[in-house]
Amino acid sequence: MLGEFKTFIARGNVLDLAVGVIIGAAFGTITKSLTDDVIMPIIGAIFGGFDFTSYFVRLGPVPAGYAGSLSDYAALKAAGVPLFGYGAFATVVINFVILAFIVFLLVRSVNRMLARMEKEKVEGTAPPAADPADIVLLREIRDELKSRAPV
Repeated sequence: MLGEFKTFIARGNVLDLAVGVIIGAAFGTITKSLTDDVIMPIIGAIFGGFDFTSYFVRLGPVPAGYAGSLSDYAALKAAGVPLFGYGAFATVVINFVILAFIVFLLVRSVNRMLARMEKEKVEGTAPPAADPADIVLLREIRDELKSRAPV
């Protein structure tokens, strides 16, 4: 079973998937920062201080010991107050749309590059691929054997 597991892990698809997940998670944090720290403040400035995260509806009572602001979504959520955070949800939707658009642009660029490479290959404008080193060596041995006089 351990041998099968090693074979499974060593397969290219599994490693590619692992790299994709790791890069995707890192890319997600970049997108979140882009949305929270760049785009949302600009939208807020355009709409007069509009901050999506400050839009929510309290669905339950505030704990008796709570001393924070009743308009602070993060503090109320941390205090355990049930909230309907439609503003925070709007921010997540914007994050998704930005991420989906960036992935679309990336896939579109790769598809265009692959199509261009395929077109060059079909037209014969791409340089021929070099022979592998073992084939070159075998040809040299063959040529050397041919050049020797028969014994």
